[in-house]
Amino acid sequence: MDMQEETFADKLLGFTLPARNARARLVRLERSLDEVLSAHDYPPPVTHLLSEALVLASLMGGLLKQDGEDAQLTLQAQTPNGVVSLLVADYRGGELRGYADFDAERLAVLGANPPLSALFGEGYLAVTFETGKAQRYQGIVPLEGDSLAQACEAYFTQSEQIPTMIRIASRAGGAGKVGRAAAGMLIQHLADGEEGRERLHVRMDHPDWEHVATMASTISHDELLDPALSLEGIAWRLFHEEDAIRIQPGSKLARGCRCSAGYYESVISRFPQAERNEMRNSDGVIVVDCAFCARAFELEI
Repeated sequence: MDMQEETFADKLLGFTLPARNARARLVRLERSLDEVLSAHDYPPPVTHLLSEALVLASLMGGLLKQDGEDAQLTLQAQTPNGVVSLLVADYRGGELRGYADFDAERLAVLGANPPLSALFGEGYLAVTFETGKAQRYQGIVPLEGDSLAQACEAYFTQSEQIPTMIRIASRAGGAGKVGRAAAGMLIQHLADGEEGRERLHVRMDHPDWEHVATMASTISHDELLDPALSLEGIAWRLFHEEDAIRIQPGSKLARGCRCSAGYYESVISRFPQAERNEMRNSDGVIVVDCAFCARAFELEI
């Protein structure tokens, strides 16, 4: 493996363990993460939450077969009465974006490291896969457990019956410190796929999966974030005793809001003239705010 590549961040890596019927995705976000978060002045608990969501969107989006530019994975955590009312992160062809809506006053009284239950209350997580061929499917699970990662594990277990382990690490960065970063690993046990045989993925206690999960659980927070350790190096450290590790280089990752004045003009132009007139401000301009990148677009259509 080439350990001298220019950077080990802002890219996806896939790998499989053929003898164990397992597949995995690894990701480390640095510049792309900073660009998404820098668009908003989020307090630390929300920054941590959105960082985790962006890593999860990357890992799960990396499972998509890129059949077209519109293939997309969206995570949406929502609750009617939580401190964080809405959290959205999505992945499309290597582009990441995300944002959060929250009650700043209620958040301030929760302290520096509030649990997921305090942030969302009785919320839910919606996972939406769009394949790019007009196919869309969605699974919804309660926001239970200690993290968004645990909720995503529950999604795969309940909605797709695929044993899944997810590990996430993040670093806040700041003055005098290494920069902000977040990283993660997703690993799954897949079906054997042969007709007439038991589907492996419905057996949560299959010995192959137990072995893979045990080895994967040894990954440390520091290893996931180590800027000197490549993603290939992580896969090798964990599974070098396997018969084969098949590496599948994935997309480079970047912030990609996809908003533009032209796009919003095309949307607004579909409204009748009378409705467009009602949207105008006192200067006769229609102002559209993009929640993802915190930009306002002034349209004079």
